Amino acid sequence: MKSCVTWISDKTFTGQTESGHSIVIGTAEGDAPKPGPSAMELVLMGAGSCSAWDVVEILRKSRQRIDDVIVELDADRAEEPPKVFTRIHMHFVIKGRDISEDRVRRAIELSVDKYCSAVAMLQHSVPVSHDFEIVETG
Repeated sequence: MKSCVTWISDKTFTGQTESGHSIVIGTAEGDAPKPGPSAMELVLMGAGSCSAWDVVEILRKSRQRIDDVIVELDADRAEEPPKVFTRIHMHFVIKGRDISEDRVRRAIELSVDKYCSAVAMLQHSVPVSHDFEIVETG
């Protein structure tokens, strides 16, 4: 896996993946608009998307009738540089019909404890907790 990050100006960069996808990454001073997500926001979203992908795949394989999977992420960071995450909480919202609570719990545990490489890396340095809710879509 390869990526390239190129400085554009000030605190703005573009990142390009080996597969050709690009994203603007950056921060801004004061109240100025940010040009894109910060590096730490991307790390947090990476963990959420990695785990969400696992959960979708596991629930599909167990024939759950899911309509949507959302992961709401909440994290705290240290006050002093390097301002690492000190806590991450993942709240999964599973929407669908006749969804089994046991299967959702198991899918999330498998993702967080076994399959999601992004969460696995983060868990070596920060506590990662999770919970879920099921929303019946009728």
